[in-house]
Amino acid sequence: MSDRHRREWIYKLCTYGAIVGLFAFFLQVQNQADEYQIRILNVSAIFVTLAVSYNLINGVAGQFSLGPNAFMAVGAYTTALLTLSPAEKELSFIIEPIIWPLSVLHLPFLPSLLIGGAFAALLGFIMAFPVFRVRGDYLAIVTLGFGEVIRVVANNVQSITNGPLGLKGLSEYTNLWWSWGVAVFTVFCVTRLVKSSFGRAMQAIREDEVAAAAMGINVFRHKMLAFVVHAFFAGMAGGLMAHLITTISPTLFSFFLTFNLLVIIVIGGLGSMTGSIIAAIIITHAGEWLRAVEEPMAIGPFNIPGIPGMRMVVFSIMLILVMIFARQGLMGRREFSWEWFCGFLKIGKRRG
Repeated sequence: MSDRHRREWIYKLCTYGAIVGLFAFFLQVQNQADEYQIRILNVSAIFVTLAVSYNLINGVAGQFSLGPNAFMAVGAYTTALLTLSPAEKELSFIIEPIIWPLSVLHLPFLPSLLIGGAFAALLGFIMAFPVFRVRGDYLAIVTLGFGEVIRVVANNVQSITNGPLGLKGLSEYTNLWWSWGVAVFTVFCVTRLVKSSFGRAMQAIREDEVAAAAMGINVFRHKMLAFVVHAFFAGMAGGLMAHLITTISPTLFSFFLTFNLLVIIVIGGLGSMTGSIIAAIIITHAGEWLRAVEEPMAIGPFNIPGIPGMRMVVFSIMLILVMIFARQGLMGRREFSWEWFCGFLKIGKRRG
């Protein structure tokens, strides 16, 4: 066996070992950590799924989309409606009864989650036809409008979404195994896609769409692929979120959610899946640590009242600082690799 093949086998073993170690860590955490810590880890995993899939369309394909909240809403409502039993639906829909066949459908969590992702992907497929007739800032405006349309529709279609009342009493299916299992699956699928010929074509479109078309790349098809894949995983993330907080309403899927994701992928680095993972974990934990800035505090003789929304001000300042001092984000377009890691250890050892 040549040295190159030997190194490839070693790197694969390292990858499998890291995955096994990750799930061993979660087994330990599940037995020893409290509910709050476990909840933060679940939210981190959901945002890893969202950030990695969102970076596919924004960072890899270079299409400025502002509509992930729409796909999350579709995935969340679809998954929730399929997992609720007919009796639970009858109790929830008190103003207007739910339509058939949703009133009698009842499926386990996994099929419901996959169907939620599939419906979100179908929405992405339908949206792609009008959306990709424009580009740049106009694309951002159109996708933002679609996100608001979905939220308004969810707020008014009483017989399907229960309107402003939302859906309550959902079973808490989301745990560390589901959330991080979906996150690992998302990272695997998106990374494989980016490294394939489709991913290289998406990167060519990002750099110069006209030149990519002149080289024979079907620009619309590759944009469509990135958009649909992003929508599928965003829909699954929405289903996980719904069954973590056990209640959903249209107000949950506002532009605030899209803004959080935009901050994550910009800070992590547009086009870097590694950066998206790191930034998603950091921002999720920072969001909890920064709750203190929204609470009343006393600094010497001065009493500062609590100001709701101060966390978003801090995140906005972070985004501005990144854009000024580190425009490429934490990772730029670089990715973690075992080859780099082993080389880093050798350098560290040599320096030591």
